Amino acid sequence: MKVVNCFNERPVISFEIFPPRPNASEKALDRFYTSLETLASLKPAYISVTYGAGGGDNKSGTLDLCHYIKEQYGIEAVPHIPGLNFTKAGVQQYLKELEADGLDNVLALRGDLPEDGHIPGDFQYASDLVTEIKRDGDFNVLGACYPDVHPEAKDSVSDIRGLKCKVDAGVSQLITQLFFENEHYYQFLERCELASIDVPVQAGIMPVVNERQIRKMATMNGVALPPKFLKMMAHYQDNKIAMRDAGIAYAVDQIVDLLSEGVDGVHLYTMDNPVVTKRICEAIATLI
Repeated sequence: MKVVNCFNERPVISFEIFPPRPNASEKALDRFYTSLETLASLKPAYISVTYGAGGGDNKSGTLDLCHYIKEQYGIEAVPHIPGLNFTKAGVQQYLKELEADGLDNVLALRGDLPEDGHIPGDFQYASDLVTEIKRDGDFNVLGACYPDVHPEAKDSVSDIRGLKCKVDAGVSQLITQLFFENEHYYQFLERCELASIDVPVQAGIMPVVNERQIRKMATMNGVALPPKFLKMMAHYQDNKIAMRDAGIAYAVDQIVDLLSEGVDGVHLYTMDNPVVTKRICEAIATLI
């Protein structure tokens, strides 16, 4: 099933997970699949699966996990395809493997630039990758977007122009990068409307459980950290349990506001954490 059809009934709640590392121990694998069982029991509309753990190159792990999710739980799985990891021939081969497994959806990303800035594959932009995916196949293509503006974009105008190219190339739905100030998301939607970008835009929400990790991700992705959020992290950074609970509360507050404004959907960056994800889903259950 093409997950864009999920938006016939909004809001759509979906998850992102990382596959286990290729060298994961038996104990780590048991822990992962126990966590996945909990996440699946929350019945997300779909689950997106990153291209390896922590952004690594693990194509077979992603493919195997997508197949498992769909077969075991009947939940649509969406594999990530980072263009920097592929040639055109490699993309076409991967798409054949996905098609053989009955997977109809892909999340097309450019991927993070290497430190030297060199683009190793055939795809300079995500829009180039989308064009290649749509060239012969009939995949539903998801794309990423940045409420706080892509860190490599000159400004918000050029960022929206690039996003428009990606949508015109064949993206049918968008997931935002994490953000911590809802007003930035609403302003982003206004820019999309002005640019005639008319596809569903899910809000990407990441609960804070680790202060250092969030700061690193925010820096990498050009994400603004509002004063309220910084104050929370500073107050609870030395207490892991308190930080987790405060992070859950902050995420729930964001989501409640988004739902009240009629958001298309929410995509939870679960970090494979079933406890946090379950508590958030339980908190918003009566609102969706």
